[in-house]
Amino acid sequence: MIFKDIFQLYEIGKELGLSSKEINSTLLFKNRYPLILTLILIIFISVFAIFFWNIALILYAKSTEPVYPSGTRYSSISLKDFKDKT
Repeated sequence: MIFKDIFQLYEIGKELGLSSKEINSTLLFKNRYPLILTLILIIFISVFAIFFWNIALILYAKSTEPVYPSGTRYSSISLKDFKDKT
């Protein structure tokens, strides 16, 4: 099916008076252009996904980090503060 279409394009090009080099350059340009667009789209989506994933991981890490640093007391109130009160 594809070969039939390519053969028809060659025939039309010959009827229009184009050389084989001109027909080949036209066919290659038309076939290469969607490929380049597809590759650019894949690269753009990949970069966007990596960027989004990194932001999500940073936000998750910030939300799960402890409020108090390790080794510190969680309150400034100690048992000594309650000894004087009866």
